Amino acid sequence: MNFKLLLTIVETEKSEAVLTAARNHGASGATVLSSARGLSLNRAVGIFGFELFERREVVLVLAEERRVDAVVNAILTTGEIDESLASGIILRLDVEQAWGLAEHVRMLERSQPPDGPASAG
Repeated sequence: MNFKLLLTIVETEKSEAVLTAARNHGASGATVLSSARGLSLNRAVGIFGFELFERREVVLVLAEERRVDAVVNAILTTGEIDESLASGIILRLDVEQAWGLAEHVRMLERSQPPDGPASAG
């Protein structure tokens, strides 16, 4: 079974909705890394001259290759990715090997068969 890792950086207030959308569209699992900081093209400087970094959350989503397009589309819409410079990004990475997922995949097969809504791209 082939998996993809979606490394998603979103505004903190959108992470719960992104998790729910990913789950509803066939993600095998997800992990949130809180309090990520980053910078973008526009430099923001505070009152004392220190650069300000916007708070983000990194949402790592694991999805089977056959379900990944539906999951990505759900995250794009829910997270409003590409709506502005600061809305976030998604990186799609190949997973060479993964362990500990057998039961996750069996449960997913029962709840969302591959030919069901999650596989519709």
